[in-house]
Amino acid sequence: MSDNYNAESITVLEGLEAVRKRPGMYIGSTSAKGLHHLVWEVVDNSVDEALAGFCDTIKVRVLEDNIIEVIDNGRGIPVEMHEKMGKSTLEVVLTVLHAGGKFNNDNYKVSGGLHGVGVSVVNALSETLEAIITKDGKVWYQKYHRGVPEEDIKQIGEAPEDAHGTTIRFKADGEIFETLEYDYEILLTRLKEMAYLNKGLRIILSDERQKDKPKTDDLHFEGGIRDFLSEIADDERVLDDIIYMDDSVELDNKKRVEVEIAMTYTISQREMVYSFVNNINTHEGGTHVSGYRTALTRVLNEISKQMGLVKDKDGSFQGSDVREGLVAILSIKIPEPQFEGQTKTKLGNSEITGVVSGIVGSSLKMYLEDHPKEASNIIEKILMSKKAREAAKKARELVLRKSSLEVGSLPGKLADCSSKDASECEIYIVEGDSAGGSAKQGRDRRFQAILPLRGKILNVEKAGIGRALENAEIRAMITAFGAGFGDEMDLEKLRYHKIIIMTDADVDGAHIRTLMLTFFYRHLRELINEGHIYIAQPPLYKVQAGKQIQYVYSDEQLQSVTKVMDQENKRYGIQRYKGLGEMNPEQLWETTMDPEVRTLLKVSLEDATYADKMFNVLMGDKVEPRRQFIEEHAQYVRNLDI
Repeated sequence: MSDNYNAESITVLEGLEAVRKRPGMYIGSTSAKGLHHLVWEVVDNSVDEALAGFCDTIKVRVLEDNIIEVIDNGRGIPVEMHEKMGKSTLEVVLTVLHAGGKFNNDNYKVSGGLHGVGVSVVNALSETLEAIITKDGKVWYQKYHRGVPEEDIKQIGEAPEDAHGTTIRFKADGEIFETLEYDYEILLTRLKEMAYLNKGLRIILSDERQKDKPKTDDLHFEGGIRDFLSEIADDERVLDDIIYMDDSVELDNKKRVEVEIAMTYTISQREMVYSFVNNINTHEGGTHVSGYRTALTRVLNEISKQMGLVKDKDGSFQGSDVREGLVAILSIKIPEPQFEGQTKTKLGNSEITGVVSGIVGSSLKMYLEDHPKEASNIIEKILMSKKAREAAKKARELVLRKSSLEVGSLPGKLADCSSKDASECEIYIVEGDSAGGSAKQGRDRRFQAILPLRGKILNVEKAGIGRALENAEIRAMITAFGAGFGDEMDLEKLRYHKIIIMTDADVDGAHIRTLMLTFFYRHLRELINEGHIYIAQPPLYKVQAGKQIQYVYSDEQLQSVTKVMDQENKRYGIQRYKGLGEMNPEQLWETTMDPEVRTLLKVSLEDATYADKMFNVLMGDKVEPRRQFIEEHAQYVRNLDI
């Protein structure tokens, strides 16, 4: 290493070079998630044109060789010479970070993308990108290779005067991304959501990769978020109707905020509130959700007293009472949104709390006064929730008191680590004493704790809080983590910053993993939001040729390993690991627990709407949706233990 640290030691990355060098900074990762992010960036630009009132149709095509084409009938990216940059505006937009029309509020009153890096990042991370612009009776074209223009912009044809729009066609760069294969279902789910949130906008998705099996979905919802709500409110409804609120308020700075809310109640114990700001899914909530919840609790308390359904002596409803069984979609359109952090998942504009609270306060109260039957049904549901909460509180206090007397401060079967620094501590949740024994012996005792579970935990999707807390395995996890649960969680008290689910690579192991994820999602969701939940990836096979041992983590990897050995005429044996207990402590450490070589999958929450729906379908009470899901997806099953 050189001792000279001077001006020459500093590397300056110019233009899009920085994006190619550190793609994760701009799109999150170079996995399939990052690959699909490229599509969202281009589509967001087209949707912004729709929000501005200049576009009503967007076509997204997946072409042969995983080329993506996004076509809109918006105004078309400007092509004239940019005075300051000395090149066409199109080239500026595609090659300069932080260049875009969204920094000028006159161009876009409302926009999802505010950082101005979207389409230039797509260009930087694409092997090829083509831009075709139609406007003012002309068609313009420019092609790029890994972010560098192959030629100047040129006119390639003429068009009717009233024709306008932008076409972006790109192929992601195989040097950057781990995979180039787009998942049609992922594309469909996100684009469908966009169509719901923008009433009247038509998005046409087509998959043309297999000429004999083309797919097309025409996404157009005149009902907007009301149609959206009808789709996700799967449980039996308390209301026949959907309560819909739509209003706008002008702020002191003359900027206008548009608020749109659809809500209903179901017999479920869950609350499902999905919030969006300028089409961005704010799954961490923010000031708009706070305003909605405050007004909801206030109005329902007022109406219950006004209708004589609740006496003063009965006390008031709490927020958790009025939100049990609630399904709501909250969408706001706002100029200059302020998000907390880079992830854009939590709105920070303080003035929005009062705006949303005011609109909900007046609109909801008016609806309930005009529909006394629906109001009565809602309040009856809330009264049941209030009684259940009070009963659950007593049960919780009893259970936790009993738990404290039984096991002291920590579960007896927990093999704790010696470090007290939560940021470096991790806990492995393993199934059974056999795997627990190997894990305890193989671990690094300084920072790795082991908590073995006996059998399968309770399916919390079908059980209330009271029953969940009576389950010994759930109690053991809550006590070991130390942060509480539900609304009372305090992450400052979390004892381990990595909570790792480590189960066998078989059907039972997958089931246990799903049960635990259901529990985390429903009662410890903050652990997922903050990135504390991981899934360990133990090997599926051990391939041994003489003294040479290779651990293999997938069937695809097994094929490639054995192919090489066959070519080298090596004799080898294959051992299939069905359970962690089959590995000795050293093997478990080498393959699954050693931070230097292990593979951990971080559990994240990209799409709360989809997650809610899937947990309900796969883990809920209703058999028919689950049967339908299995029938639709049975063809994709590769390995089945029978």
